[in-house]
Amino acid sequence: MTEVHKNSQYDGFYSLDKPRRDAIVMLFEDELNDEQIAENVNRTRRTLAKWKNDPKFKKGQDAYKHVVIKKDYESNAIRKLNSLLSARSEMVQLQAANSILKLSGMLSDNSTPELDKAKIRKANAEADIAEQKAKLLKNDKTGITKIVFTDDMKSDKENDTDQKRDESDGANT
Repeated sequence: MTEVHKNSQYDGFYSLDKPRRDAIVMLFEDELNDEQIAENVNRTRRTLAKWKNDPKFKKGQDAYKHVVIKKDYESNAIRKLNSLLSARSEMVQLQAANSILKLSGMLSDNSTPELDKAKIRKANAEADIAEQKAKLLKNDKTGITKIVFTDDMKSDKENDTDQKRDESDGANT
């Protein structure tokens, strides 16, 4: 059993009674089936099943997993990733670098160069729209504001007959 020292970060684990903590450790180690774990903590299999559905028990499991993985595996994983930076395959090097950057918080899971460029385009488009709205509101004497949206991602060969009809409809109001 891995020893975990008391710490406020691990309250989810230490707030439980000893049988529940022991059950969490045995579940994590995954060497015994549920019936054997229940027997070791002097409970029935049904009681263990209830514990496993209890939010406090689940929180205790998460806290224990976090501690054990951080204590026993994190430094080895970082060393392995570091060694993979000099692998022969550029793909392996790239994946190791991405993993290190993600772990450090410098790169998110949903961040890619293409996605970042798209986000920048979207932000710029939204800024342009806001600027145009402000200009139109400032100069508008009629009280009617028309805003035209464009999308540079669409093909140039679009049918704009619907747009012309909408513009003429607006003139009649």
